[in-house]
Amino acid sequence: MTSLKALILAGGYATRLRPLSCSRPKTLFPIVNKPLLQWTFEHLADGGVDEVILAVNAITKFYIQQHKPSKCGLRVRFSVDPPKTPLGTGGPLKKAEKLIGHEGPFIMLNGDIYADINYRELLEAHKKSGALATIALCKVEDPCSFGVAELQGNSIRRFVEKPARGRAPSNLINAGAYVLSPEVFAYIPDGRAVSIEREVFPKLAEEGRLNGYCIDGLWIDIGKPHEYLEANKIVLDSIAKNSKQVGYEPFVKSPVAIDNGVTVGEKSIIGPYAIIGKNVKIGENVQISNSVIFAEAHIADGAILNGAIVGEAAKIGKGVKLPKGCVIGDLAKVKESVHMHDDQAVCPAKEVTETF
Repeated sequence: MTSLKALILAGGYATRLRPLSCSRPKTLFPIVNKPLLQWTFEHLADGGVDEVILAVNAITKFYIQQHKPSKCGLRVRFSVDPPKTPLGTGGPLKKAEKLIGHEGPFIMLNGDIYADINYRELLEAHKKSGALATIALCKVEDPCSFGVAELQGNSIRRFVEKPARGRAPSNLINAGAYVLSPEVFAYIPDGRAVSIEREVFPKLAEEGRLNGYCIDGLWIDIGKPHEYLEANKIVLDSIAKNSKQVGYEPFVKSPVAIDNGVTVGEKSIIGPYAIIGKNVKIGENVQISNSVIFAEAHIADGAILNGAIVGEAAKIGKGVKLPKGCVIGDLAKVKESVHMHDDQAVCPAKEVTETF
């Protein structure tokens, strides 16, 4: 029996998520205390995938190998982009052709989305369609930042990448997950960057060989800090019904997620929508809501965090206020009594000693 393979595009540098992405690839950003890549592995394994190929740059490969997320029983291999030569979305697919092979249809997906997709149904829809490519489609209110599909039945008649406002042919966007037949390799030029959305999909649509499959499960793009925060809140909501934070009851306003090794001082209030990573130390009279705190961070007495992201091993001093949109990089220090403003960011390892 032919194994089902999946290619994950994970070679981007996540510039919109700086400063947090200065010290980790987007695929290792925690979503409710579990790396995004591990969530993806779990969904793919549930969908019958046997083998995953990660299309990455050398830096991302190093971080993933160091972090060692659970492979969920999958065989995992790497296809590494050439140095200083970004390949777009189609180039990495062409480069991984030998690893993927030509035995049958395979899955490809963007590594920066959280998607609860039934991959078995998506694969079956592709096989029945006779198309060379099937795109998972998701309904959104504003499609202008995405690739947009115009459907006729299940066939995509037109595919427009990031249309101008008011020019989108529908509100069905490319959800970043596809089933592709091996014949698609012939449509991708070798040895250069290729946009599969702008160069390949429109050609397939013209030929009547591009299909759409509408999904209704959870789908979240985590491209920007506020989207990353929102993704954590949505996923937390989806799992909170079946979880309980034993031992933190006096401090918690649900929903919250608290990892192992967390300590919380007296009279602190955690939540709602507080996600606390492993071994975080929280002092007394602290308030944390609508925020994500990465592992090993320290939050000192009297700090107030509302809508903030605090990086790994960062230190937040006594009486510090981090309001909506504040992002503190890994190992950064915000000294005592500093009151930051909305949407301020602190680079990794930087020390902030006064309000600015």
